[in-house]
Amino acid sequence: MKSALFLCMALALPLAASAADSTPDESFYKKAAEGGLAEVELGKLAQEKSSNSSVQEFGSMMVSDHAAANEKLKTIAASKNVKLPTRPSIGQMATKTKLKTLSGDTFDDSYIKGMIKDHEEDIKEFQKEASSGQDPDAKAFAAATLPTLKAHLKKIQEIASAQGVNAS
Repeated sequence: MKSALFLCMALALPLAASAADSTPDESFYKKAAEGGLAEVELGKLAQEKSSNSSVQEFGSMMVSDHAAANEKLKTIAASKNVKLPTRPSIGQMATKTKLKTLSGDTFDDSYIKGMIKDHEEDIKEFQKEASSGQDPDAKAFAAATLPTLKAHLKKIQEIASAQGVNAS
């Protein structure tokens, strides 16, 4: 039992050390990368599963806009030797798995609510980075991406209103 505990602790140490070594700006890069990847995957899912043309178009916009932002982020991170995740977080993958099981209005309602929540959170994170980040490139990326995130939030809120989806 002691050896199993020791092994778990020994394996956890590198993770704790790497997390401690990460700056707030590096954390922003990594979280933004995971979020961008998730938006692309969920956008593709919306294009496939939704029968609502507004939701499908929004999904298409997510794929193109977030794929472009992801490429810019990769370039910036590479110039700083920051290794970005190559897939969404476990929580984001769980959301995708849940959405895959839904169909019709249930899918649309869940997707719309999720996109509103995600974009509200993203806007807060990007505003924080743009105003108080230490890395000028991270700050510039956050500031340049904010108008697109705000436009996405406005668009998905309009879709929610038109569909009678209560996003609160």
